[in-house]
Amino acid sequence: MKTVNILDVEIHNLSAQELLNSLSRKGGIVVTPNVDHLMKLRKDPELQEVYGQSDYRVCDSKIIQFASRFLGTPIRHKISGSDLFPAFYEYNKHKKNIKIFLLGAKEGVAKIAQEKINQKVGRNIVVDCYSPAFGFENDKEQCQRIIEKIKASGATVVAVGLGAPKQEKWIHRYRQELPEVKIFLAIGATIDFEAGYKSRSPKWMSEVGLEWLYRLLSEPKRLWKRYLIESMPFFALIFRQKMTRMVFGQSSLLWESLKGVKHKLSLSTKE
Repeated sequence: MKTVNILDVEIHNLSAQELLNSLSRKGGIVVTPNVDHLMKLRKDPELQEVYGQSDYRVCDSKIIQFASRFLGTPIRHKISGSDLFPAFYEYNKHKKNIKIFLLGAKEGVAKIAQEKINQKVGRNIVVDCYSPAFGFENDKEQCQRIIEKIKASGATVVAVGLGAPKQEKWIHRYRQELPEVKIFLAIGATIDFEAGYKSRSPKWMSEVGLEWLYRLLSEPKRLWKRYLIESMPFFALIFRQKMTRMVFGQSSLLWESLKGVKHKLSLSTKE
């Protein structure tokens, strides 16, 4: 699979259909990097390891897609977790071996999402769910109970909506204990969207790269720091990456030109 380098993260340059086809054949772990994830990755070695061992890293941000075009290596499609997940269960609606477990959201919300998804699909594609308490990831006993619950459900897919980097790290730590699970999806707030507990931004805002603004206005107390402080260095870093490429690209062209001149001089001397 072709990748595009954005701030030292290799993002797979796939369409949603290509991703769904590949998941159907091979399974794997899907993470969906956005600007917040890329900034966290610069300071979090464990998250770097998680990303390095993931099978699919797909662009979850119009801003990243715009940045890739600025860098001259365009990412073809934005595939957010909230778009991927409904596409995934629709794609697999008739495949009886696809059984989904939802992990995340507030108590009761995941259950509502389960019921709504199953009603849409026309079968019990979501076989069970669990909404963990805050800080559960630090409680090994509770995590072990979740593992047993997933095993008992017969799930072959686990969709984790805990927010980054918690969801990615949880998948990384416990995937080996779930050998029957072939697909892991890190899907952020998607369970809330599926339940109708939170609303997504209008499509036009998403298309022009303003989904972050909609989310900020919806949850200003929780998200102001993420969007207005922690994510701001992204733009300077992208500009630096662009300048670095230009400088090294020009240096490479100069070196190739010098090698060409040297080769011609060598041929002239031999004659």
